Amino acid sequence: MRKFIAFGLLLVVFQSCSEYQKVLKNEDLKAKYDLAEKFYDAKDFKRANRLLEQIAPKYVGKPQGERVMFFLANSYFERGDYNMAGYQFERFIKSYPKSDKITEASFLGAKSYYELSPTYSLDQTDTDKALLKLQNFINTYPESEFFDDANAMAQELTRKKEKKAFEILKQYNKLGEFNYDMLKSAIAASDNFISDFPGSIYREDAYFIKVDALTHLAINSFESLQEERLTEAMEAYKTLMKQFPSTKYEKESAELLKRINNELQKFNTIEESK
Repeated sequence: MRKFIAFGLLLVVFQSCSEYQKVLKNEDLKAKYDLAEKFYDAKDFKRANRLLEQIAPKYVGKPQGERVMFFLANSYFERGDYNMAGYQFERFIKSYPKSDKITEASFLGAKSYYELSPTYSLDQTDTDKALLKLQNFINTYPESEFFDDANAMAQELTRKKEKKAFEILKQYNKLGEFNYDMLKSAIAASDNFISDFPGSIYREDAYFIKVDALTHLAINSFESLQEERLTEAMEAYKTLMKQFPSTKYEKESAELLKRINNELQKFNTIEESK
């Protein structure tokens, strides 16, 4: 019985493959359409996609064109070809702005770019594009069933960009141990990070790194620049303590403050001696 069932299944698969190859090679548009829909409904997106690629240009302007174009875009998405999926969903949105599928297409198009977003350590161009698409969707369809998913994806990508920016900030400060000019980049990156990511989990870290970078830059500056930069470091310390009175960097920031005060005392002594 098992052999009979297995043989039957093989026969069905063979017939399906034979039918697919036959329809794929002929010019019968309706046959291609019907078989593509059959494969699509059966979630055989690979074969559905191949047929839809062939017939989509010929259905432009026809009543079935909207259905074919959506199936084509979604079959790319289901196959994991997110570059083509994003492109085809954009074409669908432009071609059929009043479609009943417009909300779903907009979401899946944005999700396609979300899927293309790389790990935080790599170039984030696709992340920026995905965030723009997701934010446009969130603003346009606040009542959509896809809203929560879109919002969650946007938050995930924002955290990824935060991580990227924070790692760059840390790297600038680390390199500043060997190249004091890099401390200027660390200070600027700290300011940008605090401004760009006001709700970041790394916000406290960014404030502390700014104090650390300003302190070491001041101490290692030409004497003519030291007092001004030490004062800036002191102000950064005060801002850290104001924002985070119980900062996890209490010990480290106290040590930096001591160094700042010791260096500033030298200038006070000079002034007093005049």
